[in-house]
Amino acid sequence: MPVTTLDGHQVHVDAEGFLTDLSEWDDELATVLATQIGLTLTDEHRAVLRFLRDDFAQRGETATLRRASAGSGVPVKDLFRLFPQKPAKKMAYVAGLPKPVGCV
Repeated sequence: MPVTTLDGHQVHVDAEGFLTDLSEWDDELATVLATQIGLTLTDEHRAVLRFLRDDFAQRGETATLRRASAGSGVPVKDLFRLFPQKPAKKMAYVAGLPKPVGCV
């Protein structure tokens, strides 16, 4: 598995840059990952990320956009505002989770 260094953090990633060792993720790394894709995290972003991490711990798979919306209470249109263009993929990336099934 490739290892990359992001702002001083050595992390294991797949070919697309998604973390492969979920234990390497923390709030500081989330900020670094978000910056890499042009996002500045707010409390609203962080609430979604917390939901995604908790949901993954319970279900063992990354939430789809609809499940993230329903579970976090954030409407889909707001997820698109927070994580523009490909919200499910970007949310998973910043949350340090695998890309959701069905994402291209």
